[in-house]
Amino acid sequence: MSVGEIAGLIAAMAAVALVGFSAVPLLKLGRVLEETRLAVRDIGHNTVPILVELKGTVTATNDELGKLSLVTNDLAKVSANASIVTENAAQLSTVFSATLGGPLIKTAAFTYGLRQAVSAKRKAK
Repeated sequence: MSVGEIAGLIAAMAAVALVGFSAVPLLKLGRVLEETRLAVRDIGHNTVPILVELKGTVTATNDELGKLSLVTNDLAKVSANASIVTENAAQLSTVFSATLGGPLIKTAAFTYGLRQAVSAKRKAK
């Protein structure tokens, strides 16, 4: 064997060793990729029912929010009507005190004075 053949033999053995050493990490990487593929598949299978349930929940929530919107609109109308009734009652009390308040007070004062006068006259007798 010549020196060139020995060098070629060493180079071939080095190439075989390199392939052998790189085969182990490649096999491990293949297993990791397979596990990742299975995990992604399981996530995909489990995510679909969750998304369907979430869609139903969102739909139900939107329906309830629509009903709540109707209730708040009705409440705003009731509040506006209550405000109008309050204003009308205030105006009515103002009109009552202006038209009947003065004469009613004068009548009450007159009857009080009359009662005092009658009771004073009774005590004097």
